[in-house]
Amino acid sequence: MNKIKTIILKEWAEVFKNRMVIFTVAFLPLLMTAIPLGVIFGTHESGSETASQTNLDAEMPSKLTNAMCPEGLTGADCYQVFMVSQFMMMFMIIPVAIPVAIAAYSIVGEKITRSLEPLLATPITTTELLVGKCLAAIIPAVLATYAAFGLFALGSWILIADKILLTALLDVRWLIAIFVVGPLMAVLAVTFAFMVSSRVTDPRVAEQVSMVIIVPVLAGFFGQMAGLFVLNATVIVWVAIVLLALDAGLIYLAAKLFQREHILTRWK
Repeated sequence: MNKIKTIILKEWAEVFKNRMVIFTVAFLPLLMTAIPLGVIFGTHESGSETASQTNLDAEMPSKLTNAMCPEGLTGADCYQVFMVSQFMMMFMIIPVAIPVAIAAYSIVGEKITRSLEPLLATPITTTELLVGKCLAAIIPAVLATYAAFGLFALGSWILIADKILLTALLDVRWLIAIFVVGPLMAVLAVTFAFMVSSRVTDPRVAEQVSMVIIVPVLAGFFGQMAGLFVLNATVIVWVAIVLLALDAGLIYLAAKLFQREHILTRWK
């Protein structure tokens, strides 16, 4: 455990020397928080008028109304819930984008600087090395996601006086997405980035290829906006189960692809 802790602290000391990384870790969560809060503020002022003009109750599918609008909410309230729910996927970008930049450089960057060879020559197992590097990338991303959601919940509580509406906005879907799916996506992103980083020789290539992992998140965001599916609690639970299986498989593959002897003897 002490070896893993040492690796984590070493990674953070190197990564957070880069001001761009610090800016990304701080700016992205703030941006993802500000957008839905702006939607809440805007729909709070114009929700009733917009709902009446567009006849929202008639236009929204019944499954959407049942999933997002419990009894006791008006058409304007349903409009707010619908609009804010579209941005749930944006919070999923945080635990994917932040750790990818850290993890993509982790292996290939140390290959280039020749700082990985002395580390591998020490009595540390491959598992301890990968776990330490993974946690170093995952922990800041997960904490940033939780902090962003905390700010979003606080802002929602300040802006919304109706507690029924507040409960509908911050329901179990959000809790599962933030506290379960978010960390699982961070593990997926970091493991994929390590697999790429352990096979390429250029940090820029590693980061660019690793960013492909964001594409499914963006596809989910635009698919929800287009009304192709509804992110209800059942769907999110199934997403968590699939992610858990993918994480297990990718962790196994990453350990197999990480060729310790190749790095020590033949990598140039």
